[in-house]
This record gives sequence, structure tokens and C-alpha cells, in this order.
Amino acid sequence: MVLFVLERFPSLPVGRAWRRLTDWNRHADVVPLTRVTMRTPPPTGEGTVFVARSGVGPLAFDDPMEVVVWQPPEGVTAGRCRLVKHGRFVTGWAEIEVRPYGDGASRAVWRENLRVRWLPALFDRPLGWLARRMFGRAMDGLLRGPGDRGAS
Repeated sequence: MVLFVLERFPSLPVGRAWRRLTDWNRHADVVPLTRVTMRTPPPTGEGTVFVARSGVGPLAFDDPMEVVVWQPPEGVTAGRCRLVKHGRFVTGWAEIEVRPYGDGASRAVWRENLRVRWLPALFDRPLGWLARRMFGRAMDGLLRGPGDRGAS
């Protein structure tokens, strides 16, 4: 099991950072070899279910997730979303939190507890390194948004 925390300080208003990080379909745009299928109709809320399918051919796997907490940001109150992973291969949870930071910017935190079934604990350290790198790049790409240049 791997627990990691990523933190970014985008120069985006809280609402925009929140929308970018919780636009599940856009995750497929920034995570290579991944497709996202929504299983419930919009808008996102508690009970929303979607599946991220990652990989190629026989090496692909489904990562079904359910939104169990959905609290969009309001004024100076932080937004918080918690996902539970219900897959056969990948389990755990993820939390996304976005709050105001400074003058018109945001602080975004992504916490994830990731478990890959049948993977011995011996591989936790390399899995953690890989997960931080992969999810960090995804977070950066989501916060950049379409048409943005450079880091946000």
C-alpha cells in the first residue's frame, strides 16, 4: 500500500482549479494510454461512478471509482472530493482539496492511498515513486488546462 500527497499552487481562482481537477473526462487527456467512461449522468456529485481504463491490449485494466464526498468550494471554504477505487486490480482512495491561497490563487492537494492487488510490499517504494511522478504530471496537466502555456 502506498500513501502519497501532492501539492500545487496554481495561479488560478479556486473554482477554476476545482473544475479542472474534477473534470474526470479530462484526466484521459493528461494520463497516457487512459480512457475514462462515465457510468452515471452529470453533474458530478456523491454517487457519481466512472471508470478509468489504462494500458494497452491484454495489459490494460479498469480502475472503477465512486465519488463518496463532493463538497465544491464556496467562498473561502475549501472544496473537497473523495473517491473510492473499487477495482479488482487497483484499490484505495483519493482525495482532492482546493482552497484559496494568496490573492486570487489556489492551493491544491491530492492525497492518494493506492494498493495494487497481488503486488508484494517489496514493491511499495518503486510504486510510490512511480505514482507520485504519474499523478504529479497529471495534476500539472489538469491545472494547466487547454490552451495554457507553462506551469499554473
